[in-house]
Amino acid sequence: MKNFFLLLFSFLYFGAQAQGNLPQQDLPNVVLIFMDDLGYGDLASYGGYPQQTPHLDQLAASGMRFTNFYAAQAVCSASRAALLTGCYPNRLSISGALMPWSTIALNPNEETLATMAKKKGYQTGMIGKWHLGAKAPYLPTSYGFDSYFGLPYSNDMWPVGYDGKPITDTADRKFKYPPLYLLEGSEPMKLIQTLEDQALLTGMYTERAVEFIDRHKESPFFLYLAHSMPHVPIAVSEKYKDKSGTGIFGDLMLEIDDSIGEVMTALERNGLTDNTLVIFTSDNGPWLTFGNHAGSSGGLREGKGSAWEGGIRVPCIMSYPGVIPAGTVSNNLAATMDIFPTMAALLDAPLPGQKIDGVNILPLLQQVADANPRDHFVYYYDANSLKAVRQGKWKLVFPHLSQTYLGTTRGNDGFPGIYKSVPVPLALYDLSTDPGETFDLASQHPDLVEALSALAEQYRKTLGDDLTKQPGTEKRQAAKMD
Repeated sequence: MKNFFLLLFSFLYFGAQAQGNLPQQDLPNVVLIFMDDLGYGDLASYGGYPQQTPHLDQLAASGMRFTNFYAAQAVCSASRAALLTGCYPNRLSISGALMPWSTIALNPNEETLATMAKKKGYQTGMIGKWHLGAKAPYLPTSYGFDSYFGLPYSNDMWPVGYDGKPITDTADRKFKYPPLYLLEGSEPMKLIQTLEDQALLTGMYTERAVEFIDRHKESPFFLYLAHSMPHVPIAVSEKYKDKSGTGIFGDLMLEIDDSIGEVMTALERNGLTDNTLVIFTSDNGPWLTFGNHAGSSGGLREGKGSAWEGGIRVPCIMSYPGVIPAGTVSNNLAATMDIFPTMAALLDAPLPGQKIDGVNILPLLQQVADANPRDHFVYYYDANSLKAVRQGKWKLVFPHLSQTYLGTTRGNDGFPGIYKSVPVPLALYDLSTDPGETFDLASQHPDLVEALSALAEQYRKTLGDDLTKQPGTEKRQAAKMD
């Protein structure tokens, strides 16, 4: 009889794993670290020479590193809406980067990672850049977060020039930005008005993250740490100035890496490491026009502001001892939208009543044989333009107008260069052998062009497409702000 029950337990345990569910256990903590404009080639574990990122290297060694992981769009607000809701942002009528004076925000009726966690009794906190609504009641505490400390939008949305001096010229486009405040909840806490103030952000966010972990060590928690950098303007605290020997961007990467190290130390000190899922990723690729103040796309084509791989494919590391085998690499397709249903599976929480686009990648994390939960990915940009579709290793790019950094003069020392826009023809790329999207194979594979075009047409009908002037039947409305 004893052997019968042992056999039954083994069957149920491994059966649950095969379905992408975990056996009953204590609810895991979740720490989600979201960088701003961090490129695919900016971490040492992704070949990011000469950057030094030992803590992130250790995080990768303790868990899984993804090589085909995507943000939903290569721009701030759209990317963040997708992360928090598990939806393509155009499904939610969110696009681009919302301005401080924007009249829309993420609809509070949308379920977020935080509201899902709250239903399971979690303590929830957000630290850092929000960028889904500039004022109350469209700040994080209206979307399931118990506490919030950070900037309401990007750190360059301030009335300060690229030289760090206040703008006095009323004709300058940056003159109309309001003062930039750090918020505590929805209340202004500190005015950010100099580059020296910007240099304090990474450290302040880190301190608050450690405090949150220490304060909630006795109950399950969800912490969303959204760093403002390496989005420009970049700045580092005195401790890290000239420390890397590779310039200010290298100094900043050291400070960011140490921030992750302090978060991991706080988990270890409180005995939480083995029961915490840590996710580290980025909202989009590097803003290459800023030259030596921008990162690297790691050989991928272009960067932020495009539907090319360098704009939308991002580094991602996940660690969860006992669930994610150490030192593993996933080459499967995955996306920030997939974090929502994956976290729902971990928390045994129901999915929202409204449709989402993410898929549960827990089987990938557990290395279930032949698991491949995400079959394809579509590349939207601008307001609602479907510019490409990927299935497996194949990416079909549709004719469109694209921003490019090629053939332009890049900026330097905090100043931007000049963009160009170029027409892009229909093209088919094999990303397994051509991640730089150089060799068009469309003429050699007309069957793939037809199949991928049919797949894209399904999305045009439901989510719309400005390029083919289709409105979409499944789009939901953003919130209208007063």
